Amino acid sequence: MKRNHKRLVGITLLFAHLFFGHTASAISGSNYVPINNHSTPMSIGSHLQYIIDTTNNFVTIQNIGSLTNLSQSDRDIPNYNAGTNPIWYKCAFINYSDDEQFLINVANPSLDNITFYNLSNNKWDSIQYGNNSPFNNRKYAEPNFLFDIKIAKYDTAQIVFKLTSSDISRFPLSIGKPEVIFNQIKQKDTVLNIYIGLMLVMLFYNLFIYFTVKDNSYLYYVSYIITVLLTQIGVFGIPFQYLWPNSPWIEERSLLIFPVLSGVTGMAFMQQFLRSKDFIPKFNKIATVLYFVYAIAIALVFVGQGSVSFKLTQLNASLVSIFMLISAIKIQRKGYRPATFFLIAWSIFLCGIILFVLSDTGVIEYNTFTFYIMPVGSALEVVLLSFALADKINTYREETAAAQLESLNQAKENERIITQQNLVLEGKVSERTHELNQSNQELSKTLFALKETQTQLVESEKMASLGQLTAGIAHEINNPINFVTSNVKPLRRDVDILLDLMTKIETIATSDISTEDKQKQIKAIKTEYDFDYLTEEVEFLLRGINEGSTRTAEIVKGLRIFSRVDEDDLKKADVNEGLDSTIIIVNNQLNGKIKITRNYANLPLAECYPGKLNQVFLNMISNAIYAIHKKFEGESGGEIIITTQASENIVSITFADNGIGMSEATQHKLFEPFFTTKPVGEGTGLGLSISYNTIKKHHGTISVKSESDKGTEFKIEIPIIQINP
Repeated sequence: MKRNHKRLVGITLLFAHLFFGHTASAISGSNYVPINNHSTPMSIGSHLQYIIDTTNNFVTIQNIGSLTNLSQSDRDIPNYNAGTNPIWYKCAFINYSDDEQFLINVANPSLDNITFYNLSNNKWDSIQYGNNSPFNNRKYAEPNFLFDIKIAKYDTAQIVFKLTSSDISRFPLSIGKPEVIFNQIKQKDTVLNIYIGLMLVMLFYNLFIYFTVKDNSYLYYVSYIITVLLTQIGVFGIPFQYLWPNSPWIEERSLLIFPVLSGVTGMAFMQQFLRSKDFIPKFNKIATVLYFVYAIAIALVFVGQGSVSFKLTQLNASLVSIFMLISAIKIQRKGYRPATFFLIAWSIFLCGIILFVLSDTGVIEYNTFTFYIMPVGSALEVVLLSFALADKINTYREETAAAQLESLNQAKENERIITQQNLVLEGKVSERTHELNQSNQELSKTLFALKETQTQLVESEKMASLGQLTAGIAHEINNPINFVTSNVKPLRRDVDILLDLMTKIETIATSDISTEDKQKQIKAIKTEYDFDYLTEEVEFLLRGINEGSTRTAEIVKGLRIFSRVDEDDLKKADVNEGLDSTIIIVNNQLNGKIKITRNYANLPLAECYPGKLNQVFLNMISNAIYAIHKKFEGESGGEIIITTQASENIVSITFADNGIGMSEATQHKLFEPFFTTKPVGEGTGLGLSISYNTIKKHHGTISVKSESDKGTEFKIEIPIIQINP
């Protein structure tokens, strides 16, 4: 009886549909959408009634049927900005087809929550999916949201959807037979697979070229391709299906973060590829602001402001697109050819971005064309930019070939000039040879005399250093030795007392008195000799002797490191250790008034002549002490800062003091032999000259910065490995 009633209602609605068009009779306040024998899915977006629940609790499934303020959708694909408020859609069907089983396809995988209500036996059945619940909860392993609905022929059905999403809630809704829906999805997957395949080919192609040519532009470009690919397939729900199906938390944030990373890597690639910092440095500073906005957008994602982050990202993406377009135009006008290719590729992608954003915000109709325009535009951009990178390599090759040709022509011209000059010079050389032979004999005698003088002066400088070394060691080693010798006598006295005490205790122990009397007598003797204090004093004296001997050993070790009997051999040595040994040598010159601060880095062993290098350190520190004494006149306040660093194949040692400093004129003559600012008798003027030649022998450099009455800084740099010792 009930079945016949439904058929009667269906026949009545059929006649109403035939005579009055698609707006069939209203039943329970709903316009029924007729389902015929369609071979393609039927879009039902324009048949929907909707309401945005601005109070977030006004609309319920129980009262939506009685509401009179529902609006009629005027779009095939509804696209209403509800913000964080739920949006309800309502629709009713009448089945005129020969099938009873249908699928409803919601082709927007980025919805946060979607609840499907189906009126069955006067009861609302519900199913809830969305990106806020695990992907594996879905009946169909498909990014689109699919819902089963069964409608007998001439029967009716009512459905309701409740949507919430952090971004604009596109609602592409269609209904059809399962095989028809799945065929449509298969076509979409085919397009998507072609796109993914193309992007992966471009990714690995450019990555291979990067490893071949080592151009950082390709590395930036590969990063850009990865983020664009993740952004595009994220729109289709692919990562949620295959990468993190059980993590809605990641999916919810990835849809907001991937577009940001795409914008960041796109700008970074543009700056690297077009050399915007060189061509348009002032305009390029705008990128810093855009990077900062993207950083804010990501921060908003992690504080639960996804909707605000989405809107900010869309706005900033538009600004970034305009910024990159203007940058490319400016650079292209300066004649940089790669900018032309970039401009074409970016213009195509920009058109896709603009159309997608306009459709996303509802300015233009959202349809299949606007849905696929972004992946198509990004694919074309990736291909064209690959051509642009290849052209850039060709440009480099052309420039290199032109430079080589110019160098070759210049070399030939130089060869011709040299040949002519050689003919002239040969004549002059023969004339001068005789004169030079005569002069050579005189110069040889003079050179021999100079070498003898130089040897004497160097030996004099070494003797001065040796005297300084001897005085320093004598002073340094005297203190710990005195400490040891001063403790020997009281230690001997205490040992004698202990031996006497032990003799008396032994006598008591061997006597025939009772054990209790023995203990009393021994205790009395220990009290008499103050045994506890005696043992503490012995321990104190032994500790003092140990400290004195340890200090003596350290001084001897420092002397051994500083002297380096193998100083003429090139070997690996610890520069920090050499500095420490040198500081021990000059410690007596500090007089407790000068502070030495050591800022040592962890240095690798450096190939050097350790003894000669320690002599340089001694000269540097001695000069600094002299300058500080001159300024502070023996009072406190002086400081020497020694800093060591290592970078790549270079070790640097810096000596900075707050002494009297030097004038600019003095600095120009500083490394000349015999030049000194010390009074007669206090210096030979060879210390810095010898230091300069020693560092030069190490293939290093020595430089000075100084300012009168403020201090001086010497910086020494030597290679870690001596390539040509």
